[in-house]
Amino acid sequence: MLKLALAAALAGVCLTASPALAARRHAPAVGYSRDAEKVLADARTASGGNGWYMLRGWHETGHVAGVAYERWLDPLRFGMRVETHDPAGLRAEGFNGQGDWTIPTPGAAPVTADEAATARARAEAFFGVYGFFYAARFDAHGQGLGVRQASGKSYDVVDVKPFGGDARELWFDAHTHLLARVVDHTGPKPLTVELSDYRKVGPVRVAFRETVIGAGAPPQVRQIDSLVFAPSDRAMFSLPRTEP
Repeated sequence: MLKLALAAALAGVCLTASPALAARRHAPAVGYSRDAEKVLADARTASGGNGWYMLRGWHETGHVAGVAYERWLDPLRFGMRVETHDPAGLRAEGFNGQGDWTIPTPGAAPVTADEAATARARAEAFFGVYGFFYAARFDAHGQGLGVRQASGKSYDVVDVKPFGGDARELWFDAHTHLLARVVDHTGPKPLTVELSDYRKVGPVRVAFRETVIGAGAPPQVRQIDSLVFAPSDRAMFSLPRTEP
């Protein structure tokens, strides 16, 4: 999901997993486990089925905490670019499948990220385009973590890790089979993103609202204003060349 600057802990979530699942479980070395495949297949069917394989690009505009942004993703292979329009000017960051880069503000020198930041960027590019629906495209691995309860609802939970990227827990509503929350355990404290406002765009249904929730901080909201599945020039995902 879109990068949000929050250091947060999850609060008020009641887990019904067995004690054996209390410790963090990692995805299998190759592909998805059978139970994970079933959960993901149900979710894909509920949100567009084979329509997901028709997408050739992803371009969205919206607001994060009131700040306008524009994002491009590649559903065919790893690629992401995010431009944020804040009072300080345009801030751009991208990932071309190999390296993560940032141009902080106008006139500032570009910054290439370290290995940890690149793993985060790879995860953002993967989960942002619902890459877990493409069984063989991104070499992702995952396994089911069983059924969990939160706020009176049941969720089928799958742990998914894209190749070279950070893992996430994906919580699918057991009734609708739509992705309802994403939990990130890679930081000092877990971070959760709740997805809502699902709308049909072309052949698929996509969450237009994401809410990052953390203890001690107000929720931070990303709202999509527009979304089209237009392909992008791959050059835009790489750091722009500068004149010598």
